[in-house]
Amino acid sequence: MNEPNIHAVHRDWDREFPIIEHAEGIYLFDKSGRKYIDGSGGSSVVTTIGHGVKEIAQVMYEQAQKFSFYPAHAFTNEKFLELSDLVVSLAPGDLKEKSRVWITCTGTDATDDAVRLARQYWVESGKPSKYQIISRWQAFHGNTISVAGFSGITGRRSIFQPMFIDSPHIPPAFCYRCPFEQTYPHCNLLCARALETAIRQQGPDNIAAFIAEPVVGAAIGCYPAPPGYFQTIREICNRYNILFISDEVMTGWARTGKMWGIDHWEVTPDIIATAKGMTAGYTPLSAIIAHDHIWATLEKNHSPFKAGHTLNANPVSCAGAIAVINYILEYDLVENSRQRGEQALIGLGAMMEKHSIIGDIRGKGLMFGFELVKDQATKQPFESKKHVSRMFEIAASKRGLVTYPCTGSIEGVLGDMVLLAPPLVISESQINDVLNIIDDSLGDIEKQLGK
Repeated sequence: MNEPNIHAVHRDWDREFPIIEHAEGIYLFDKSGRKYIDGSGGSSVVTTIGHGVKEIAQVMYEQAQKFSFYPAHAFTNEKFLELSDLVVSLAPGDLKEKSRVWITCTGTDATDDAVRLARQYWVESGKPSKYQIISRWQAFHGNTISVAGFSGITGRRSIFQPMFIDSPHIPPAFCYRCPFEQTYPHCNLLCARALETAIRQQGPDNIAAFIAEPVVGAAIGCYPAPPGYFQTIREICNRYNILFISDEVMTGWARTGKMWGIDHWEVTPDIIATAKGMTAGYTPLSAIIAHDHIWATLEKNHSPFKAGHTLNANPVSCAGAIAVINYILEYDLVENSRQRGEQALIGLGAMMEKHSIIGDIRGKGLMFGFELVKDQATKQPFESKKHVSRMFEIAASKRGLVTYPCTGSIEGVLGDMVLLAPPLVISESQINDVLNIIDDSLGDIEKQLGK
């Protein structure tokens, strides 16, 4: 047998990856027997219900015994139908019981299909000039070439820049490092009103949709938009006849202490892209949820949705998703996410007084994080060559906590952040374990940095 890490391509050339042996609850165990808390929820913000829930594997196995795959151009399957009904019953706002669901494979597929649907809707509505997607800088929506074009995460865009289509971007909703150098609420939500400026500059007849994450994940390390932001976004989209797409790939399915991230702003998007927590990592699956009137326009014109993959609406994955969603509901993981998230932010807040390296804490529910700075008062970042978020990841991993290091809080170039998203089944005492490891790890890297 070949040695590990010889032929397999991993995410990093410069590190050795321990081989994972098994996982249970919030814990991961490698082949040497070491135990880790899955503090990042996978890579990342995936594991809603925790690892090793046997009933999920059982329902997937039962479906696989019947059939695992089928010709989707010729048949449908009961698990797909059942899952669609369940999702629509839980959709936010006016989408509840007034929407339809398209099931695909990954979060990137979902955001790509969401903008495909927006474009096709406008073409079938007799407005083919509407094609552009407006998004935000310091946002991440996926990894294909098309999706990377309307994403705004600099580090993953730059090498592919010549291959992108034109996609306008507006500044992020990021109060800690406000791009307008204003203070909320006296800013009058300039970050949201920038959308109107971009629409006017591009021409409303050219804009199909605006896409945004309710809580920005990897690009700004768990930063939620301020109160009133998405209400203003919704008003602007309505005013200029533009669709609003909520990217709930990370924030959906109880992650933020509500079923949907957008619920914190009490507005309804036209389209939702969702994945990750929907199957908790047990199997690949994602979805888009769109209002009935959008699909009805395609149906009226006998225009099948022009998207999809070989494994769309896979019955085994659909069975797994149904079981995961029902588990979230049965154990009220929305409420546990809210309570444990509040506990985590209170603990991190107290830690700021002890560790001046913490510049900011942020998040909602069990999607939380903090920014690491050279100077707490001035918010001065560390030099990028120091890789401070990676230093923290190493220090925490040595103590048995997996975290997700992020960079680019300043114009996508500078700034170190740490994202945390443990499974939603985490207990009060286990959150304390996480906080204790964070505390010790911060002390470790402060010594390394001479602070």
